[in-house]
Amino acid sequence: MEENNDFLKYVPIFSDLSENTLEQISKLGMRKSFTKDSVVLFEHETGSALFVIIQGKLKVSRVSDDGKEVILTILSESDFFGEMAILDGLTRSANVTAMEDSELFIIQRSEFLDLLQNHPEIAIALLQELTQRLRSADMKIKSLSLKDAEGKVATVILQLADDIGKIKQGTVEIEKLPFQHDLANMAGTSRETISRTLHSFAKKGMVELDGSKLKIINYEKFKELYG
Repeated sequence: MEENNDFLKYVPIFSDLSENTLEQISKLGMRKSFTKDSVVLFEHETGSALFVIIQGKLKVSRVSDDGKEVILTILSESDFFGEMAILDGLTRSANVTAMEDSELFIIQRSEFLDLLQNHPEIAIALLQELTQRLRSADMKIKSLSLKDAEGKVATVILQLADDIGKIKQGTVEIEKLPFQHDLANMAGTSRETISRTLHSFAKKGMVELDGSKLKIINYEKFKELYG
């Protein structure tokens, strides 16, 4: 159980809870492993649980009427999902797929609702997290609808920097950049545009590319230009 407690400390909605409360939560949930490319949730299925990522990386996506996948966001360790369907009782709003072998901590709907009633601080933290996600979604919609191709790619890079990047001395490193077709699905553009724009950023000295690793040389300046 100690391993669960250590992990739960880093989940935003649980981070301010006492050790005893974390111990109780660890007993409510179960661990489940998913292999790469397996679907964790399907859009429109009934929501019955909250999922917390212990290890791995997952993409949240929807499929357009013409069959094209649109990636809404990428989640990694300590992120959680599934809360919307739990709160409103409606079906899932998107698909969630493992991008690599992943391990999740799953709390069923009834137990999570009891947690919200017994620990109001979790409800407050959840509201703060949802508000932040709404603001981020609004900014992304605005950026992708108003910006040119370069701006759209930059917006996705900034989103990944915020979600999975590590900052050090003004630079941000994205250890495992998603495949270019996934980046294209996130930016609403083509794979060729992604490749061309990334190399253009590299030539300008804004980023460094090393295999699947991308480093934003001056994060604040990049964000000022494209944020």
